[in-house]
Amino acid sequence: QVQLVESGGGVVRAGDSLTLSCSVSGRRLSSTPMGWLRQAPGKDREFVANIHWRGVTYYADAVKGRFTISRDVDKNLIYLQMSNLKPEDTATYYCAVEARPIGVYAVSSYDVWGQGTQVTVSS
Repeated sequence: QVQLVESGGGVVRAGDSLTLSCSVSGRRLSSTPMGWLRQAPGKDREFVANIHWRGVTYYADAVKGRFTISRDVDKNLIYLQMSNLKPEDTATYYCAVEARPIGVYAVSSYDVWGQGTQVTVSS
């Protein structure tokens, strides 16, 4: 059974940096594509970043150049390094397994979600 546990969220100011972590159990990251997605209040969940099992990364345009997804396959951890944070980055951030071959940018590609970690960016 796959379990995902996110951590690292918090309240920061615009321009600050924050790193989120996702502990993965039940799957090997060396063979599992993983993603970070987020959901702001009143909005649909949206794609943020993906790391393919081969290590190739993908980003939403809104975060490209500011966020970096990475992994530690030995520790089975996924990270999301966020810099130059903006108020519009405020959301609950989730890590998830890319389980369906629909496309890395499609929210419906992801299954098995963590409980989420809240990121709040004040202006």
